[in-house]
Amino acid sequence: MARPQTDIEAGREALIDLVVELIEERGTTNLTVAELAARAQMSPANLYRYFESKDALIEAVAERWFQPKVAIMEEVIASDLSPRRKMFEFFARRFALMKAEWERDPVAFANYVELGKENFELVRSYVDLGDHYLAMIIGEAMAEGAFAGLSIDEALSLINQMVSVYANIGVMEMVMARLTVDKLAMIIDAIFDGLSATDRGAKAVKGLRAA
Repeated sequence: MARPQTDIEAGREALIDLVVELIEERGTTNLTVAELAARAQMSPANLYRYFESKDALIEAVAERWFQPKVAIMEEVIASDLSPRRKMFEFFARRFALMKAEWERDPVAFANYVELGKENFELVRSYVDLGDHYLAMIIGEAMAEGAFAGLSIDEALSLINQMVSVYANIGVMEMVMARLTVDKLAMIIDAIFDGLSATDRGAKAVKGLRAA
């Protein structure tokens, strides 16, 4: 007889809890299925009743970590804020959440960064989702005259580069102590006030000069 779905879901959540516990306790993401099964007091075969592979388990851990960040993006997108304020909150609210996680446990935060690097293909969909939502905000801004002469893809690429330190957790981790929401607000204002395809002199310089 098949287990009730609620039982399966409870088992999955318990295993995700266990992986999070081990990552934060041991300071490593190098976990094996045999180790996880032993810690959960079950056989590896029984563990596979909840997750078909270690990748599927790691993907579930990533889903839990990203879920509140995705919720923030969806709330911002659905809001009636202006595009400028919407873009600020799109980055600022997620950054504030991640900085709080870093302050709570910098070592655990570093382990999640490493887990993401090791399993980037499993978390790529969250990166793509962030780009999708950001492109929606850019489109709204363009409808109001922002980012003249740029395509949505061009603006998306430029904005991602300009705010990567507030969105890319690997970069963020290295300079977290120097990052603030106030600085981010100034960056967003600079983006809206100045980002366009217009050459204001920098590109017109012929060649590069040695110092």
